[in-house]
Amino acid sequence: MSFLKKKSRQEEPMDLESVMKKYDQESNVRVWEGKPKLVVDIILALFSLFCIYVTLFTSWLEELRLTSFMAWIVFLGFLVFPARKSHQKINHIPWYDIVMMVLGTGAFLYFTFNAVTIIQQGTRFAPYQIVIGIVGILALAEVCRRSVGLPILIVAGCFILYALIWGLANPTLWGKLNYIVRYLFYSKEGILSTPINVCSKFIVVFIIFGAFLERTGIADFFINISNAAVGGFSGGPAKVAVVVSAMEGMVSGSSVANTVGSGSVTIPLMKKTGYEPEFAAAAEASASTGGQIMPPIMGAAAFLMADYVQIPYGQIALKAILPAMLYFVGIFVAVHLEAKKLGLRGLSREELPRLRPLLKQAYLLLPLVILIYLVSTSTKSIQYAAAIAIVAAIFVSLFNKGHRPTPKRLLEALAAGGQGTITVAAACGVAGVIAGTITMTGLANMLINGIVALAGNQVVIALFLTMVCCIVLGMGVPTTATYCIMAATCAPILVRMGVPAVAAHFFVFYFGIVADLTPPVALAAYAGAAIAQGNPMKTALISTKLAIAAFIVPYVFALNPAMLLVDTTVGEVILISVTSLIGIFGVSAALEGYVFCKMPWYLRVASAVGGLMLIYPGLATDTVGLVLVGVVMFLQYMANRRPGTVPAGAK
Repeated sequence: MSFLKKKSRQEEPMDLESVMKKYDQESNVRVWEGKPKLVVDIILALFSLFCIYVTLFTSWLEELRLTSFMAWIVFLGFLVFPARKSHQKINHIPWYDIVMMVLGTGAFLYFTFNAVTIIQQGTRFAPYQIVIGIVGILALAEVCRRSVGLPILIVAGCFILYALIWGLANPTLWGKLNYIVRYLFYSKEGILSTPINVCSKFIVVFIIFGAFLERTGIADFFINISNAAVGGFSGGPAKVAVVVSAMEGMVSGSSVANTVGSGSVTIPLMKKTGYEPEFAAAAEASASTGGQIMPPIMGAAAFLMADYVQIPYGQIALKAILPAMLYFVGIFVAVHLEAKKLGLRGLSREELPRLRPLLKQAYLLLPLVILIYLVSTSTKSIQYAAAIAIVAAIFVSLFNKGHRPTPKRLLEALAAGGQGTITVAAACGVAGVIAGTITMTGLANMLINGIVALAGNQVVIALFLTMVCCIVLGMGVPTTATYCIMAATCAPILVRMGVPAVAAHFFVFYFGIVADLTPPVALAAYAGAAIAQGNPMKTALISTKLAIAAFIVPYVFALNPAMLLVDTTVGEVILISVTSLIGIFGVSAALEGYVFCKMPWYLRVASAVGGLMLIYPGLATDTVGLVLVGVVMFLQYMANRRPGTVPAGAK
């Protein structure tokens, strides 16, 4: 670890573990020490090995594979997560948790060992089987509450109540309950639907890969190489935050974890450089949230999208590159202009790591390079590619002193991968319940018909209503679960309105993510504010402004999917890339109100309009946008040369 990183952590004003536990439900775990911790780690590691083995080397019946996977999730959920944050006795699990663990795990194992019989019996279920199904659903819901939180359960509960009261035609309550349990627990339309299927086949292997990659020292490498590359420029630490978060986003799927992880280094440095606490926290939070749209991992939702849209995962990752690039360029430009406006300097040469020694550590990127190559060329299946990348991560760690693999480190990596899977799987299981209830009651068609009728022939209205739904449902809900819900409800609405399927799914994916920045439940922004000791709501508002590209770009590719490489050529892609980047600069300049000097309101409006026109693909819009942005930049340059112009950094 570099001197810079050590120094910044010494200046750190807050306990990061407490920040994570406050804003990241996944961090509220039981405290195990000594031999009990070793036993728990071994169990978690065995789960990871089980997932890798089943995914790569078996051809089990799907019901057998999925129910055994869910049995593990319920068992580990009660083992790892306490009922409440306050239940933190060391090496202790209360008797009622053991009872729920046994009953919940047993419910799924009953299905596992009787899968063939259950499939063959059709709709003839005995009352005890319905009771077992209810126990299984309730156990999953409790694991989800502990590891993910209440918001997603409230959504699921509302849909189930709708099914019980209005949504089903069966006249009796028992008849409705019987049908709901059969549909949600015993069929592949509920818990065992697409989200859990994709999670157990693909996502879990990538979570394990991320755990191994973290232990190679690549996070330190990302921070140090970013400092060496851009830390010395004006407002350097903020630019480092953007670059680091983009890199970490390739392997991580948590906005809050990204914010706390890299923010523990970058936020104190940004404050020291001269940024306001709220701006420093917002820059880190917006960049870290954008990590979930950064290929190749994209917060695990890319695997689900590939299954929903029925196109290869490699193509999903490829289509995501340009929108992700625009997002991070927008934040980078904003922090640069803010630094110029405040007259901020970069880090001194003494504070920066030397680039040449860092380049010798470039081998740490080998696992990512291998993964991207195998996925993009379809040389191996996705799960095999991830497994090979895991082996590569272990190999490169042999050459990184301080991170060389030992039995203890390998066990910790496998255990971390297993623990990280619990939250995603629980969220995917409950998302399957929501999607299944919507399908079972016909509510999906009612929603589609209702919004289509409300929007009329105006696609923009349908897009706006969908955006609002995504942001509201995404508040406090993991990205993967939000995407699953919106893929089942809102994406079909956009497809009905004529939006290409891949663009519709990217649209709901993007707006599910920005919920982590959008008030009132902006968890990533609040976590950043806690580290910076700034105002949480002000931080969330600044984060939303910095992440403006995430609010603009989805509308662009929904209305003209050329940005997602749909029905376009190489020349058009290059043109779209160049004009969009200039457009993002224009929009960011308008929001900051500064390029070379303070910008009057009418130039801010012109810059924003020109930027938006450049982002939207089309020769006419590009021409007008280029003229507007060009004129604004020229006037700014000339105004800055006039005598008496307020210098950069003046208040």
